[in-house]
Amino acid sequence: MLRQVRLFLALVILSLVGFGSIADAQLSDRQSEYYQTWIRTADRAEAVIDVNRASSAALENLRSEINGYRDTFNKSRGENTERIETLEGQLKALGPKPEGDATEPEDIAKLRQHLENQLNSLRVPRIISEEAYSRANGLISEIDQIIRDRQTKELLEKGPSPINPAYWAPAWVDVESAARSLINETVKNMKTDVVREQIRERGLVIFILLGIATVLLVFGKYWSEKGGEYLRQFGGSGSGVWTFVISLLRIILPWIGVLAVVVALYLTDVLGLRGSLLVDEIPYWAAIVLSYDWIGRQIYLMGAANNFKRLSVRKITELRIYLDLLAIMLILHELVKLFEKIENISDATRAVVSFPIIVATALLLLRARHIRTNDVQKEGSEQNTSSRAAGFSQLVEFLRRALFMLGMAAPFLALLGYTNAAEAIVFPAVKTLVLIAALIIFQRFFCQIYGWVSGQGEGAGDSLFAVLIGFALTIIALPILAVYWGAREADLLEAWSRLLQGFDIGGVTISPTNFLTFVAVFAIGYALTRLLQSGLRNSLLPKTSIDPGGQNAIVSGSGYVGVFLAALVAIMVAGFDLSSLAIVAGALSVGIGFGLQTIVSNFVSGIILLVERPISKGDWIDVNGMMGYVRDISVRSTRIETFDRTDVIVPNSDLISGVVTNYTRGNTIGRVIVPVGVAYGTDTKQVEEILGEVANTHPMVLANPAPSVVFQGFGADSLDFEIRAILRDVNWVLSVKSDMNHEINHRFAEAGIEIPFAQRDLWLRNPEVLQSSDNAPETRLDSAQGQSRRDSTSPIEMKESDLDPDGGEEF
Repeated sequence: MLRQVRLFLALVILSLVGFGSIADAQLSDRQSEYYQTWIRTADRAEAVIDVNRASSAALENLRSEINGYRDTFNKSRGENTERIETLEGQLKALGPKPEGDATEPEDIAKLRQHLENQLNSLRVPRIISEEAYSRANGLISEIDQIIRDRQTKELLEKGPSPINPAYWAPAWVDVESAARSLINETVKNMKTDVVREQIRERGLVIFILLGIATVLLVFGKYWSEKGGEYLRQFGGSGSGVWTFVISLLRIILPWIGVLAVVVALYLTDVLGLRGSLLVDEIPYWAAIVLSYDWIGRQIYLMGAANNFKRLSVRKITELRIYLDLLAIMLILHELVKLFEKIENISDATRAVVSFPIIVATALLLLRARHIRTNDVQKEGSEQNTSSRAAGFSQLVEFLRRALFMLGMAAPFLALLGYTNAAEAIVFPAVKTLVLIAALIIFQRFFCQIYGWVSGQGEGAGDSLFAVLIGFALTIIALPILAVYWGAREADLLEAWSRLLQGFDIGGVTISPTNFLTFVAVFAIGYALTRLLQSGLRNSLLPKTSIDPGGQNAIVSGSGYVGVFLAALVAIMVAGFDLSSLAIVAGALSVGIGFGLQTIVSNFVSGIILLVERPISKGDWIDVNGMMGYVRDISVRSTRIETFDRTDVIVPNSDLISGVVTNYTRGNTIGRVIVPVGVAYGTDTKQVEEILGEVANTHPMVLANPAPSVVFQGFGADSLDFEIRAILRDVNWVLSVKSDMNHEINHRFAEAGIEIPFAQRDLWLRNPEVLQSSDNAPETRLDSAQGQSRRDSTSPIEMKESDLDPDGGEEF
C-alpha cells in the first residue's frame, strides 16, 4: 500500500513539473534501475523497523546500506545546478506567456517549449533524489533510535549480584573450562601433520621473525638512544623535542617486536578459533601497556623539568605504578569481554568475573585521587602564582573529585547487579584521564617545537600558540571521548555528515566548506589590503605633495574600503545568499539606530574627519581643555598625545560638534605674546627699544610681519609691556618665550631697569588688645583701612585660638 502511494506521489510530481511527453518524464535506464533497487531496500528496512526483532549487528549493516544510498541521492540533489539556472534565465528572457486569446510567434513558442522540456528533464532526478534522500534520512534516524534504546536498556539492566556465593562455583567452572578448551585446542593443532608441515616449510621465516622480535624487545631502548644522538645533530639541543621523539621510539620498536611475535604465531597455524581470537587482541593490549608506561615516563620528565615543584619524585613514581596497574585492569576487562564472546557464558558468570576487576580499578582510581600537587596541598599559601599554574591546580582538583565519585559509584552498582553500568563508568573514566594526560603531553611537545623554531624557548608555553594548539587537540579528542563513553562510530559519522551539510540561519546555509572558503578569501583580501596600505604609506604617498594628514586619510580610507570589499567578495565566493536576511538586516539597522546611536554618530563623524579633514594627523589642537598632538584618527575615536606624554581618546563626535582649536591647521605659523612689567619711573622708550631688539634678533621670529612692542598700560605694581611676534613654527612657542625672557632679563640688568614685584603692607589696629590676648583674646584685623603705614611696635604673640573665627572677633 505504501509503495502504491509513493508511486502515485511521484506521478503527481511529474505532472506538476509539466512534462511535454512521457519520454521526457522518464529517468534514464540506469537511474530508474537504481531507484527501483532503493525502493526495495527501503521497503525491507521499514518492515525490519516495524517488527523490531533484528539484532543490533543486522541493523548496523542495514543502516550502512541505506547510508550508501543516501550519499548518492545527496550528491544528485545538487547536480545540474548551473544548467538549470541557465535555462531559467533563458525562459525569463523570453518573458511570460501571453494570456487569454493572445498568441505568441511560432518560433518563440517552439523555443519556449524546448527550453521547458530541457528544464523539466533536469529537474526530475533532483526531485526524486530529494524525496529519496529524505526517506533514507528518516530510516537512518529510526534505526539509530532503536539501537540507542537497546543500548540504554542494556546499560540500565539489572543482573545477578556477584556477591551471591551460589554463582561463584559455576563461574569458576566456566573459567576453568574456557582455559582448558584453549589449551586442548592448541595442543591438538600442534599434533596434526598439517601444522608440522607448515612449521617445517615456514621455519626460517618464523625464526627470523622471532629473532627480530627478540632484538627489538631487548635492544629497542639502546637503539632509541642512539637514534636520539643522531637526531640531536640537527639542532634543538635542550628544547626537549628529541627526547620526546626518542620516547616514542621506545614505544614503537617494542610494539613492532610484539607484532612480529603475533605474525610468527599465525605462520605456525597452531592457533585454533579461540587462540586466533585471543592473539588478535595481543597487539592492542601491548599498545595499552606501552602507552600507559610511556605516559608515566613523560609525567616524570615534566616533573623533572619543573624541579619536582608540583609533584615529588615519590608521588610521580607512585602515579606511574598506578598507571601500569590500570593498564593491566583494562586488559583484563577486554579479556573478560572476549571470554563472554567466545564461550557465551551466563550473566551470573559475567558478573562474578567482572566484579574483582571493577573493584580493583575503582580502588586504583581512589588511590590516584590522593596524589595531590603542592598547589592543592597548600591552598592559599601562594597567592602570586601564575594563571596557568592556578588553572592546572583547579583542573587537578576537579579530576580528583571526579575520581572519588566514580570510584565510589562503580563498585556499588556492580554489587547491586548493574554490572554493565559499572563497567560503563569506571573503565571510560580511566581512558578519559589517560587521554587528558596524553593531550597535556602532546601540547607540551608542540610548544617545545614552536619554542625551538621561534627561539622563545620555555616562553612558548605561555604564548598564544599554546592556547591554540590546546584548543585544536581538545577538538580532536572530542570524538575519541565520545567513543569511550558509549557513542557509536555511526553516530559520529552521522554528526560529521550533518555538519558538512551545514545549518540554516535565517535562510542562509552555513557549512564548514563555505565557512572556510569565506575565511580564506577574506584573509587573502585583508592581507592584500594591508599590503596596499603599506605601499601607499611608505612608497607612493611620500613622493607626492600631499600633506601628512591627507596621506593618513588616504591610507585609512583605503583600509576601510579594502576590508569592506574583501568581506563582500568572500561572501560572494562562499555562496552565501543574503537576500533572505534583508528583513533581519532592516530590523537590525533600526535597533542600531536606537541602541547604538552614539557609536554610529562617532563612526559617521570619523568618516567626516577623514574626508573633510578639519584636523589631521600631527596637528596641535585644543579640545575641551585638552591640548596636544593628533596621533591617530580612526572611525570611532581620535587619539591625542598631550604634552606630558599621555594619550587621550576623544570621541569623533566631540571633534565634529564641539569647538576645536587647531594651532597648526594648514601651516605652522603662529603668534607668541611675551608680557613684561617694569617699575614706575622707568624710561618707557628705552624699554620699548630693548624689547624690540630682543624680538627682532630671535631666529624663529618672522621679519614680515615684523614683531611689535605694545605698551599695554599702567598696572597696580608695574608698567605693562608685551612683545607680539609671529613665529615660523608655533610648535616652538614655549622655547621662544623662554629664550626671550632670558634675553630680557639680561638686557634689563645691563640697563639698570628694575622689574618690580608686588608689595603689601599690613596695618594692625588696636595692637594693645593683641598684647593682652592672654586675658581677653579679642583680635580684630581691619583690612578696610585706606592708609598704608609701618607700625614699629614690638612683636605680637598669637595663638591658634586667635585665628579661630568662632572666637567672636572678625578678621
